[in-house]
Amino acid sequence: MEATIGKKDRILDAAAQLIVENGLQCSMAAIAERAGVATGSLYNYFPSKGALVLGVYVRVGEQMSRAVVVEHDQAVSHEDRIKGYIARYIAFIAADAERAKLFEYLDNSPELSLTEIAATFSGFVDYTRVLFEGAREAGVVREGRAYLLGSFVRGAIRHTIKRRRLDPTPIEDSEYAWIADMCWKAVARD
Repeated sequence: MEATIGKKDRILDAAAQLIVENGLQCSMAAIAERAGVATGSLYNYFPSKGALVLGVYVRVGEQMSRAVVVEHDQAVSHEDRIKGYIARYIAFIAADAERAKLFEYLDNSPELSLTEIAATFSGFVDYTRVLFEGAREAGVVREGRAYLLGSFVRGAIRHTIKRRRLDPTPIEDSEYAWIADMCWKAVARD
């Protein structure tokens, strides 16, 4: 059983690396070679390239949920919950530039249907919706669809950090704080 888990993870790692390097033009044979498995063995885990791409996306979604989703004690203010969500998402995107590229690429991939994307992130989207609805009802964030407020924040973070990475100098903590402040001000009630 342990070898099976290891092989599947190697396949997902190889696919993720090659998608970042070459886009979806990478072949199943190249993925198998990078993973150190036979091409036929790869199909035992993923019956098609689409299934493999979805597997990579699901894994990134699980990583994101583990990094961002937290249960809050009732004593935590709605403002602090939203600010924490923003900070955790920034940390997730900032932690791994290659994963951030992969996430961005897969999020816009024609290989994945909107239904697959929605199913992959349904738990995360529900968490975000409940978080922002609670903050809206408490008068902390502006009116609007809660899931769109969360989507706006995440998109702003991803795109701002992506553009900032074009500059070869390291991103300073003060810049992450600035991004967080911009996101908070964009969703906070006037």
